[in-house]
Amino acid sequence: MKLLKTLAASLLATAALTSASLACEVTLKSSDTHPDGYPTVEAVKQMGKLLEERTDGRICVEVFHSAQLGEEKDTIEQTKFGVIDLNRVSMGPFNNLVEETKVVSLPYIFKGVDHMHTVMDGPIGDEILAAFEPHGYVGLAFYDGGSRSFYNKVKPIKSIEDLEGMKVRVMQSDIFVDMMSALGANATPMPYGEVYSSIQTGVIDGAENNWPSYESSGHFEVAGYYTLDEHLIVPEVLVMSKKSWDNLSPEDQAAVRQAAKDSVPFMREQWQAREKASEEKVRAAGVEVVTEIDKEPFMAAMDSVYEKHVTSENLKDLVARIRATD
Repeated sequence: MKLLKTLAASLLATAALTSASLACEVTLKSSDTHPDGYPTVEAVKQMGKLLEERTDGRICVEVFHSAQLGEEKDTIEQTKFGVIDLNRVSMGPFNNLVEETKVVSLPYIFKGVDHMHTVMDGPIGDEILAAFEPHGYVGLAFYDGGSRSFYNKVKPIKSIEDLEGMKVRVMQSDIFVDMMSALGANATPMPYGEVYSSIQTGVIDGAENNWPSYESSGHFEVAGYYTLDEHLIVPEVLVMSKKSWDNLSPEDQAAVRQAAKDSVPFMREQWQAREKASEEKVRAAGVEVVTEIDKEPFMAAMDSVYEKHVTSENLKDLVARIRATD
């Protein structure tokens, strides 16, 4: 079945190539679960534009958005085997494969978005990107994933006590499940596409995500309370298949890496604009937004999460260095 899925994805990708990309010597297929126009999708398009210009049209990037090649779990596997060349994915699915990705998935590891940028743009970020290679991937760049906060349909969350017993959807990540347990809530892992109807029917009370996802998914329509606790600021990663990478010359590898890095500022501009627009739309719809909240009790509750997941000396060192970064 997996082989059939892989072949189907490959055939779909091949059939969808544009006439422009067919003119290129090398066309890199890139996957993203987000819809067309989403900041990460547009950023990879920008990378492709830069790459095409800098290689005189020899290398192109074809972006398949909206999970056309599969959900992240499936595309990660396809990328490892070279069926997909480039992949923009969340950190969560990599947590059990690339140990270093656990650190940036920890609650409250970053002091804010600016702190996250400083860390990921520096030597710590480069170290985490390099950690992908032994697993069959080449880490190219980090994109913004926004600050994730809680939303629900029951009541405004103004303290840690308000989360007690609440059924909250999380991504299928052990760290996120343990985070919710530490806050007294009932974690409910489920696919993103099921969240709207699950809130609507009462299967869950709410979920957690950033402004654009909360808005674009329509979740604000069924969960009218949004609390800016910003418990997670998890960057997303753009990786390349090591198999595809090894087929490039050293000069072309350098061009790909530089184009990816140069797409980051563009992505951040896109993200900030999208965040602002999403927030304005949500507020205009009458959602009650809680901005004044004491984060200290939330942060203190995370001690058990860190104790469970930050176990190796490597991870302990990374956590210490991130916290020491200004």
